[in-house]
Amino acid sequence: MPSGQQARAQASAITPGRHSPDAEPAPVEKVRALFGGHRLSPAQRRIAQYIADHLTEAAFLSITDLADRVGVSQPSVTRFASSVGFSGYPALREALQPIALSAVAGTPEAAESGRNELQTAVDAEIANLESLRRSFADTGQVLEVGRELARSVPLTVLGLRISTSLAEYFAYAARRIHPDVRLVSRGGSVAYDALLQSREAGGTWVLAFAMPRHANEMLAAVRAARRTGLRTALITDLTMGPLVEAADVALTAGTGSRLVFDSYSAPGVLSAAILQAMADADPERTQLRLEQYEHAAEQHDFFIED
Repeated sequence: MPSGQQARAQASAITPGRHSPDAEPAPVEKVRALFGGHRLSPAQRRIAQYIADHLTEAAFLSITDLADRVGVSQPSVTRFASSVGFSGYPALREALQPIALSAVAGTPEAAESGRNELQTAVDAEIANLESLRRSFADTGQVLEVGRELARSVPLTVLGLRISTSLAEYFAYAARRIHPDVRLVSRGGSVAYDALLQSREAGGTWVLAFAMPRHANEMLAAVRAARRTGLRTALITDLTMGPLVEAADVALTAGTGSRLVFDSYSAPGVLSAAILQAMADADPERTQLRLEQYEHAAEQHDFFIED
């Protein structure tokens, strides 16, 4: 049986061709086959029915959004996923997504509009950004996290495996406005040493990035940060689970999962928002450091003149 990522690769292949509708069961039949043969409670049947009725949308919802749409609790969604044979909601969603992609590819609307797999992926990212925009209606959490990170000297930024790229972006930008930013991009004892040194140097916070697929070594590093006395702010696509439980603060942003590899528009915007909050937390330091950087950039000719 192909892995979830292999199935995504097949479903999202960039091709103008379409499978014959008679070549395989209809998407809704595949969904019902996933859920069939299991004893479900009334609430779980409601979840199953919602997914079947709104497949192309439901397969890409966060657990929070799906629970809200159905009118059940997040634990109810988790229990539903377990009841139909999955390790949790992320595994269920990964199984649903290639089915949803095949449904989108086969709709008359998609054919009439000329929408292809890449445009569908962009549509999904727009939905992630709209969800993030709604969460920004209350800026309190972002502002508070920004203040705490700005005060932590040194500030550790943690990202392993595929999350390294987001951590590198954040650390690069944060160094423009913060006096001591330390990037940790290796797990195991190397991460533990770096976290311990940061705490001994006076640091109080770690900003960690955890994107799918979520690594055991990231969970170990977040737990190690707590053992050293550091607090952790986590940027992730998760709303619950061991990573969220191990962190002190979790900020959620959806990832694009319509293509074989995930995309990170919403986590990138969330990262920029936290950087802005850090800059706002100490405007005098921010202004001084940015002026010093611009002076160095001009003196050493860092950039091409536009």
